[in-house]
Amino acid sequence: MWCMQSLRHRLRLPGFQLWAAGPLSASCSWKTGFSELRRPASPRDQRCAMAGSSQHASYKHLENGGEKKTVICIEGNIASGKTTCLDYFAKNTGIEVLTEPVSKWRNVRGHNPLALMYQDANRWGLTLQTYVQLTMLDRHTKPMISPIRMMERSIHSAKYIFVENLYRSGKMPEVDYVILTEWFDWIVKNMNVSIDLIVYLQTSPGMCYQRLKRRCREEEKVIPMEYLEAIHQLYEDWLINQTLFKVPSPVLVQETKPGTACPEAHIWNRAIGRVFSYLITASAVVR
Repeated sequence: MWCMQSLRHRLRLPGFQLWAAGPLSASCSWKTGFSELRRPASPRDQRCAMAGSSQHASYKHLENGGEKKTVICIEGNIASGKTTCLDYFAKNTGIEVLTEPVSKWRNVRGHNPLALMYQDANRWGLTLQTYVQLTMLDRHTKPMISPIRMMERSIHSAKYIFVENLYRSGKMPEVDYVILTEWFDWIVKNMNVSIDLIVYLQTSPGMCYQRLKRRCREEEKVIPMEYLEAIHQLYEDWLINQTLFKVPSPVLVQETKPGTACPEAHIWNRAIGRVFSYLITASAVVR
């Protein structure tokens, strides 16, 4: 049964903050090990639907043979440390890890739409983002081989961050933006692209720019600092301020400090354990 009151709440972890959107009853008993549970300020933009609405449950799990599965998406700017974190879990846990299908974006039957988009976003923005939407849908709907899946970004950030940035910067015509939005809305309505948790690697644009230059990926050589600043602001408005679009799951925020690419293993182990405890409890509330 759905609780009558819907609100956002924030949970603090050592070095982390967890923002959640979903229904919560005053009578609900939470035993998750978090040190603080309180309401933040209400979102300024009332257009943003809460992720805990009856049509978009925050804690909707994938079903596979009757067994519940958990999907976690690692979100963040370019060069924010996503791959490093995913590599840790791939090497040290039994979690299924899916990285972004960048190799596909670089080679579509001999064509490189990723490089073309960075060279001329006005001409190739729709081309790349159409293919990104398709390949990310493939990632979301791929049968899970483990009870827990970690994905690098999601179909949601592809639309809410990168398509949005192209449109706002004037590099995508409104007709292209509307067509991609229609496709995205249909996918969300008709396909299971739900996620259970977003881990947001909150990294300054300046740090991302330094890392980007050090790793010297061919397609990224033309990315200016201004692009990273725009992507960062969109992430902040979506996941922190929650004034851009609805957030499809709770959000675990990890601030990335200079000289670090990924939180220490013991912090990840403790934090993720508590998050799973929270998800189990929350799932019991909304059913």
